[in-house]
Amino acid sequence: MGFFRQQEEHLAMRFITWRYQKLGKPVPAEAELKTQACQIVSDAHRIARERGRNVVAIIKDLVNDIKK
Repeated sequence: MGFFRQQEEHLAMRFITWRYQKLGKPVPAEAELKTQACQIVSDAHRIARERGRNVVAIIKDLVNDIKK
């Protein structure tokens, strides 16, 4: 895994943690956060390839959709 991909996953984990805290829900364990972040980054890259948008903006949009 490349440096940028790791940074994107770390950013996604921070956004996910922030979103859970903002919603007043308990933050999942580190392993669950990592899994969610990996999925979000993968989805963001797929969407960016299809639509040609910025990956970070897509990550933010996907994290904001978390309402579990």
